Amino acid sequence: MKNNKKAESAHSFRNYLFMLKFVMKNAPFLLISLLLFDVLSTLPWILSNVVLLKYIIDVVTQGTDLYRIAVACLIFAVVVVLGNLGNTIFYEIYRPRQAEKLHYKLYSQIYEKAAKMDFQSYDNPEFYNDFVLAMSTMSDRVDSITSSTKDFFTHMVSIISITAVIVTIDPACFIFIALCVGIMVPLGRLIAKVNIDKKHAMTPLDRKNLYFSRVFYLQDYAKELRLNPAGEMIERRYNQNIFDRIFTVSPFLKKQCALYFSQESLPMTLLICLGVTLYMGYKAIVTKEISLGSFAATFNGVSSVSNSVFAMTSWFAIRVRENGLYVEKYKKFMAAEEKIKDGDTVKKFDKPVPIKLENVSFTYPGCDKPTLKNINLEIKPYQKIALVGYNGAGKTTLTNLILRLYDVTEGQITVDGKNIKDWNVRSYHSNYAAVFQDFSLFGATLGENVAMHENPDKARVMKALQESSFNKEVENGADTILLREFDENGLSLSGGEGQKVAVARAFYKDCPFAILDEPSANLDPVSEYSLNEAMSRAAKDKTVIFISHRLSTTVMADVIYMLEKGEIVESGTHEELMAMNGKYAYMFNLQAEKYKEQQ
Repeated sequence: MKNNKKAESAHSFRNYLFMLKFVMKNAPFLLISLLLFDVLSTLPWILSNVVLLKYIIDVVTQGTDLYRIAVACLIFAVVVVLGNLGNTIFYEIYRPRQAEKLHYKLYSQIYEKAAKMDFQSYDNPEFYNDFVLAMSTMSDRVDSITSSTKDFFTHMVSIISITAVIVTIDPACFIFIALCVGIMVPLGRLIAKVNIDKKHAMTPLDRKNLYFSRVFYLQDYAKELRLNPAGEMIERRYNQNIFDRIFTVSPFLKKQCALYFSQESLPMTLLICLGVTLYMGYKAIVTKEISLGSFAATFNGVSSVSNSVFAMTSWFAIRVRENGLYVEKYKKFMAAEEKIKDGDTVKKFDKPVPIKLENVSFTYPGCDKPTLKNINLEIKPYQKIALVGYNGAGKTTLTNLILRLYDVTEGQITVDGKNIKDWNVRSYHSNYAAVFQDFSLFGATLGENVAMHENPDKARVMKALQESSFNKEVENGADTILLREFDENGLSLSGGEGQKVAVARAFYKDCPFAILDEPSANLDPVSEYSLNEAMSRAAKDKTVIFISHRLSTTVMADVIYMLEKGEIVESGTHEELMAMNGKYAYMFNLQAEKYKEQQ
């Protein structure tokens, strides 16, 4: 157990050095300047408590010209002012710019890595958690690492400088400093260990607290909390979590109290207040071997060294450990490998070609049961294919496999007779227009949201919107800004309007295949009918695969595939399936009956 903790500490320190190397590689002058200016602004104040104090007391006790004190103070003031001026310019102007450049380098790597990772990776909770942590915390962590390094360096310079001054006054004082360090370092390591153990114990409870805060401030929960007594239930569990936190943290607080008291009282009381005071006081007053200025300087110097050692031992190990854990997550994210590999084939089809699924099965990572089992179907050019079935039947998974957002577990999918694994992924995707049920709109212009790239063809954008039945009046046409992240006057769309913008993407994109996953999910029946008519016209030159729970939409399909528990249980035209009087007919008649009841 002890060896494991040592190995863990060493690993955390290596992660700390890893990120420090990243800083030195991408912003070397930031760290060097940070160390230099912090020392220049801090050291004069520290040394003033030793050197300047000694000088002033010695001048006063010797009865020499007091103007020398004024000159010394003036020199000290000039040094401090110049140091503060340089420090202010650095911290207020240079450092923020360099920090932004460093963050840019960091997040450029993260964004580039995220863009390369395949969709399947996001189903892995460990990968996704690492990604979220990298996105949300790494700028703070890299700042914390540079700040910790700066503080550590400044304290080390302070300890070395003051120790050198004190030793010139009386070499025996080095013994007091060595004893002080010898006591405080192991106690500091114990404090760090208790703090780390406390953080581990509190992490699950912190996670619960974050959940409670989300519930009470996110709009997603607002209606439910106001219309139901769920708020009282959540509040009771929040209260219980607070009691659990107090119960969990109490033993650690007692240990911390004892350790902090020991670390502060033993060196400060025994070594400095008693040891240094008695020893140097005896030499200053009784034997008169040193001046009163030397006595005061030694006392202040040893106290300053003690405070620096206390700061380094009590917090530096904690920061190294904490930052090291986050850096480890970042490293794992950056080291993750794509599951879907590029092939060599690069081709853009100018017209539809056959798509064939042969004995296709698929099991999601971490699951025991397959989602799709032994799927065989062939989609001919220009066909309109409908996938129907109850929730969880595998419809969306099937389209995701065709889009190669996942790779099949067994079997193969071919396009124009070639296995899709042999294609370059980006080239392969360029042949598909896809509209998802969980579509997204971006903080960009309406035209960019339809074209999904900059500099869209505005005439084509408006035509695609018209074909998707988007009839909202927009003052600036394709240049209308959507959402308010980048423009406070950005346009917010309803769910149905947003759905039509998403559908317009399929009409805009010049490609032979279109996959529509519940394209009319957020539309009213009139808009749904208009959309179906528009899709029939606009998609006449495409192969279309669509999923719909509203079976009135499937009537237009050339072939309908009924899926159940990951298998194709029925297939045929609407008329053929209705004549079979099977599962599809049952679903269709059930929905038709509901429509009649609602009339």
